[in-house]
Amino acid sequence: MEKKFKRTLITTALPYANGPVHIGHLAGVYVPADIYTRFLRLRGEDVVMVGGSDEHGVPITLRARKEGVTPQEIVDRYHAIIKDSLGELGVSFDIYSRTTSELHHQTASEFFRRLYDKGEFTVQTALQPYDEKGGEFLADRYVVGTCPKCGNEHAYGDQCEACGSSLNVTDLINPCSSLTGEPVKMRETTHWYLPLDKWEEKLRSWIIDGHKEWKTNVYGQCKSWLDGGLQPRAVSRDLNWGVPVPVEGAEGKVLYVWFDAPIGYISNTKELLPDSWETWWKDPETRIINFIGKDNIVFHCIVFPAMLMAYGDGFQLPDNVPANEFLNLEGDKISTSRNWAIWLHEYLREFPDKQDVLRYVLTANAPETKDNDFTWADFQARNNNELVAILGNFVNRAAVLTHKYFGGMVPAAGEPNDTDRAMMEEIRQTRRRLDEALDTFHFREALKEAMEIARIGNRYLQETEPWKTAKTDEQRTATVLNLALQICANLAVAFEPFLPFASASIASMLRLDRLSWDMIGTFDLVPAGIEIATPQLLFEKIDDSVIAAQLKKLDDIKRANQLKGFKAEPQAPDVDFDTFMKADIRVGTVKECVKVPKADKLLRFTIDDGLGGRTIVSGIAKHYAPEDLVGKQVCFIANLPPRKLKGIESQGMILSAENADGSLVVIGPTGPVVAGAQVK
Repeated sequence: MEKKFKRTLITTALPYANGPVHIGHLAGVYVPADIYTRFLRLRGEDVVMVGGSDEHGVPITLRARKEGVTPQEIVDRYHAIIKDSLGELGVSFDIYSRTTSELHHQTASEFFRRLYDKGEFTVQTALQPYDEKGGEFLADRYVVGTCPKCGNEHAYGDQCEACGSSLNVTDLINPCSSLTGEPVKMRETTHWYLPLDKWEEKLRSWIIDGHKEWKTNVYGQCKSWLDGGLQPRAVSRDLNWGVPVPVEGAEGKVLYVWFDAPIGYISNTKELLPDSWETWWKDPETRIINFIGKDNIVFHCIVFPAMLMAYGDGFQLPDNVPANEFLNLEGDKISTSRNWAIWLHEYLREFPDKQDVLRYVLTANAPETKDNDFTWADFQARNNNELVAILGNFVNRAAVLTHKYFGGMVPAAGEPNDTDRAMMEEIRQTRRRLDEALDTFHFREALKEAMEIARIGNRYLQETEPWKTAKTDEQRTATVLNLALQICANLAVAFEPFLPFASASIASMLRLDRLSWDMIGTFDLVPAGIEIATPQLLFEKIDDSVIAAQLKKLDDIKRANQLKGFKAEPQAPDVDFDTFMKADIRVGTVKECVKVPKADKLLRFTIDDGLGGRTIVSGIAKHYAPEDLVGKQVCFIANLPPRKLKGIESQGMILSAENADGSLVVIGPTGPVVAGAQVK
């Protein structure tokens, strides 16, 4: 029998405050969490959504070192950016706090101390990476080397971002300190460990036997971990940034971020509800749901529950952990280190008042069961073909026709006919499917059902043709447009979890002062006789030029990454000086440059070489427009034997340098030189 709960506590994974949030974070965690929270609120349920920034851990200190500022300056900056941008997107947290707060430090310290006093930790000495030059132990992210699986030379000690493999420091080839560049040495250090193996059977019973309804990706990963056998896991780190380990002899050690961070859910709830927080964490009638990405599954399904089991005192375990897979960008893995991402705060600047468009696209393309891909072409198509052409079109038609035939006053409906009743029943059936999809965290499917209501509305108008009946049957026209406005009201409710801004606009137009989920499938929501507002377009088409600008931005990022990762080719074998001097390198002025017919790569140059002129054929057509080279001075080798290319005799070789991205740059003097001058 399904368990009944009195309230729901929703938590969202804490983003590292070492940078802004991107579309991967949104699709994986924050948009689905907000959809579900809004859905429960519309149903009148008691629900709280807590979130916050994870302001400890190595990514913070890495960013601080890179910028030459303190970790506190980093987290202050990015916490504000993250909080403000999520708020602007409409993510409706009841609280969005931070793990550097005094309350969090107190809560995390107390949590550790209770487990310590209960004897729940073991103490182990193990070899950890050490930077002898820097004189400090290195966290995983401070170690870089070559990935043993894909050969990426910039893999971290915990993960390779190129291939996604989880790694240990000892897996890396030629591991070095990212601080000094020195080879990593291994040195003994002592830490506290949580013996996960102690809780393995309880975890197995709770997950494998008790939560078969979890998403297959979550359930499968948990089963894999449990079947492999759990091992003790360190809960402390040698670091000077974080919550200090609250026991004697722990100087220079802090709580490991993955012990510290989930406690943030508790401290955030304490901050929001200081007098009743225990009800939300310890009452068996509270349902706890953790929205996370797939990289956090082990921590939220294995580590954190084991921590709560060890703590005791009535702490409840999550009822569900609906983790999503990863979202890629234009066919490539999103990477903060490579800046390969669409950052939320930048999107909000570049696409003002289009929060709902992003929410819609990320939900429609959500990586719920497998990795998925965001493309700007899909973004444009879904906006233009779905939001504009289906949802926006229907609402606008219903409102415009009401203004045209009834002066904006809601007409009274007559007795519905078979067509009307069929439409109403179709929407009620859609509502049932919408409910089921939302209840089971299938938000992509739920969004399709919400849009289906708009499709039904468009079909209804096409079938009833009020623009025709207006000439012959005013009452029938009144009934049709009344029902069309009722459909709009249904849409305001159905889309509120997904598109809160558009929903608010529809509700405002119809003078609806409240929305509740039980309105969907009813058709007396907009009273006859009221005046609806002048219709405003909910969405606007996005032009090709806008998308082209975004694609160019990504191309620029890709090029910058290629240049950044450039590694010079090994030097060629030595040649003696006399051999080198035989090459006659000269400067010439381009008098004419044209494409060679039927040759994509070739350009034909007419060069003023100071010796009467010459023709040179060069394979740089993909890198230069011919007209851009006319009048330029270039360096060329003059004393190569002539050779025919596409029937043209080429009398030399124009010198070019190959960039990291494969582009060619013609070499020439930095100032004016007489044609025919030798390069010395």
